[in-house]
Amino acid sequence: MIRRPPRSTLFPYTTLFRSVGFPLVIKAKEVKVSEVDFNQEFIARMIPKLEWDAVCQAAENVGKAEDLPKTVAADFAANDDFLRKAHHVLLEVEVVSGDLVCPETGRTFPINDGIPNMLLNEDEV
Repeated sequence: MIRRPPRSTLFPYTTLFRSVGFPLVIKAKEVKVSEVDFNQEFIARMIPKLEWDAVCQAAENVGKAEDLPKTVAADFAANDDFLRKAHHVLLEVEVVSGDLVCPETGRTFPINDGIPNMLLNEDEV
């Protein structure tokens, strides 16, 4: 018989009681845009898996939402213009430094060299 791990290891403490802590707000200090080869098939497969409102909010937070549509196009898989705009925001825009801020608690998670540090301090566990 396989023993199920305790609930506390399956669901971190911070997500058990979270109600409105999504999406995190991006406070970017440095943003880098790099050209990445466009892969239409990859982007088309990613779109249904995303919360598009959160993508739009993130793009606004970093100042890159100027051309991004606010809703997913009905024919997005065949809409080259939509896919290129999504590709730009998803793969070419990188937050190099800044903070992620929880809208529920106000807790900030620093981003350094493009890597967010989301570890909790011992007193927060």
